[in-house]
Amino acid sequence: MTPVVEAPRKPQLPWTQVAWFGALVVACYAPIIFNLARQWSTDDDMGHGFFVPIISGFIVWQRRAELAAIKPRPNMWGLPVVIWGAVQLFLGTLGVELFTTRIALIVTLAGTVLLLGGSHMFRKVAFPIFLLLFMVPIPSVIYNSITFPLQILATKLADNALDLLGVPVLRDGNILTLPNQTLSVVEACSGIRSLLSLTFLSLVYGYFFERKRWIRVVLFLATIPIAIIANGSRVTITGILTQVKPELAEGFFHESTGWVIFMIALAILILFHQAVVRTVNFRNRRTAA
Repeated sequence: MTPVVEAPRKPQLPWTQVAWFGALVVACYAPIIFNLARQWSTDDDMGHGFFVPIISGFIVWQRRAELAAIKPRPNMWGLPVVIWGAVQLFLGTLGVELFTTRIALIVTLAGTVLLLGGSHMFRKVAFPIFLLLFMVPIPSVIYNSITFPLQILATKLADNALDLLGVPVLRDGNILTLPNQTLSVVEACSGIRSLLSLTFLSLVYGYFFERKRWIRVVLFLATIPIAIIANGSRVTITGILTQVKPELAEGFFHESTGWVIFMIALAILILFHQAVVRTVNFRNRRTAA
């Protein structure tokens, strides 16, 4: 008789445990998730928040074949992480500290994956879990310490640019006085909005279009000067346009200018990436020759 050889079974995820933990996480963090979504819809600085969990989920879905091939090896080190997240949620709720409670959600998700799937599975989903940090608004203390220097920097860049273009301008702090208009570079014009969104997009773009990790890091760091220069250019353009028609400094046209400048900044980031890749390839060819 010919022995029957059984086909190797595919590793199966512990769906029962996943369902239980998933239900508990949703039950515990439902108010946090609701408040996050509400802030995304009302806070212009967090307009990208809706896309963060969607893109993170898409990355996990892309890796579904790899994840399905991994044999779950529960790691008990995930339990202290889950407990840490629960304690953080409790303390943040007592202290009415939104940032602490929102980060607790990500800590709990990370601990759950480590506990149920093991360290190998956790490494596979570490990047999309990390991306979830961008859906959480930064604390007000850090936000205020960043926005004011950005306001001053944008004002200085616009002041220098307008002076080079021959437009009379007088700067006093974050206020630009022009012949036909006085511009105040407020928090909304600090560039923090474009900096946060562009930083997130640089990580996503690097993940999908670049394999070398060091180039991904370079792209991430490049978003800072690109966003700052782009915002300074926006203030400069606004200053020039107000000399033609002062009403252009506010309203729909001002908002649409911000979107156009942001798309230009994103295009510059992509062109910068292509320049880095071409430079690396050129040097590699010269070395090989």
